[in-house]
Amino acid sequence: MYLVIDIGNTAQKLAVYDESGRQVAQIRQPELDVCALKDIFGQYDIRAALLSSVGKVSPEVAIWLAQHTQLVEFSPALRLPIKLNYDTIGTLGTDRIASAVGANALFPARPTLAIQAGTCLVTDFVDEQGTYQGGSIAPGLRMRFQALHDHTAHLPLLEPQHLASYTGKSTQESILSGVIYGMACEIDGIINHYKTLYPDISIILTGGDADFLKDYIKNRIFAAQNLVLEGLYKILRSNVE
Repeated sequence: MYLVIDIGNTAQKLAVYDESGRQVAQIRQPELDVCALKDIFGQYDIRAALLSSVGKVSPEVAIWLAQHTQLVEFSPALRLPIKLNYDTIGTLGTDRIASAVGANALFPARPTLAIQAGTCLVTDFVDEQGTYQGGSIAPGLRMRFQALHDHTAHLPLLEPQHLASYTGKSTQESILSGVIYGMACEIDGIINHYKTLYPDISIILTGGDADFLKDYIKNRIFAAQNLVLEGLYKILRSNVE
């Protein structure tokens, strides 16, 4: 069995995969701890683990993993299933690399655009040769709500909720409309740009807010909630075999 751990900005996830690449378990926690690892290791014979972090990781977690399995700590220097064409590889988030790897695995030999709708709205483009070419980073859904509240005197802090009309009839509805429809239009605009350059491009939407946003996006998309985890698994297998 193989264990991959994704330490994000707002959530920490781990997943167990069998030899065939099938995900057999997944845990999501605000902060991953050794107790959760002990539970997983008690249920599954973990051969190797990959630890990927763009957020805060507990030192005890890394130490415990290194003591109990073959631990691979993710960095762009690892052997990857894709090539990287990026000017500042040292600053490239491991979640972005994993997302690109997962997208390329889903649609090999085709241009792919992976869109992560999480803490940030992140796009990552891989061409048909399997080369990562970069992408974009913008504020995510909740960050936009937070910014409106923090940088004004009277606007309330809202949580995402579905809205039927572009035209808000109250301050609350106006904020919801601006943030939700604005972000959806932004995503559609990015997709349309890539479609003009790559008509056969595959679009993949992932991240914590993907399920909420997918109904507002006009373009056809492929939803893959576990894209980053799948990419991490592919990277782990590339480095332990």
